[in-house]
Amino acid sequence: MLPFDRKLKPLARNLRNNMTDAEQLVWSKVRRKQLGDLQFYRQKNIGRYIVDFYCPKGNLILEIDGGQHYEEDGMKKDHERDLYLHGLGLNVLRFSDIDILKNIDGVVERIQEHLKISPSLEKRGMQEGEAI
Repeated sequence: MLPFDRKLKPLARNLRNNMTDAEQLVWSKVRRKQLGDLQFYRQKNIGRYIVDFYCPKGNLILEIDGGQHYEEDGMKKDHERDLYLHGLGLNVLRFSDIDILKNIDGVVERIQEHLKISPSLEKRGMQEGEAI
């Protein structure tokens, strides 16, 4: 079980209720086990952080980065956060909000590649390696 900070629960709930346009678009593509029948959670409290999206079976975190993430201070904080999450055995994929809004299909393809989900098998709700 992953560590979490109970004090962050109200903030996570608030973030779920106030997602950005880019977060809403990603959520529309990963919710309800649309990718290889894998469950994703949004605004998940992990340790001392709240991650944008978390897929437990894939050990994957998706982070949606707005402009503040490309400033020096934001990049430093993201690096520290990624190191912490990697230390828990999790992989982090980062996407800019602009990439998501302009190329959601490419973003979904990159997530599928990382999770090794074949789009043709995904439509049948199966992952590569499973018996058909």
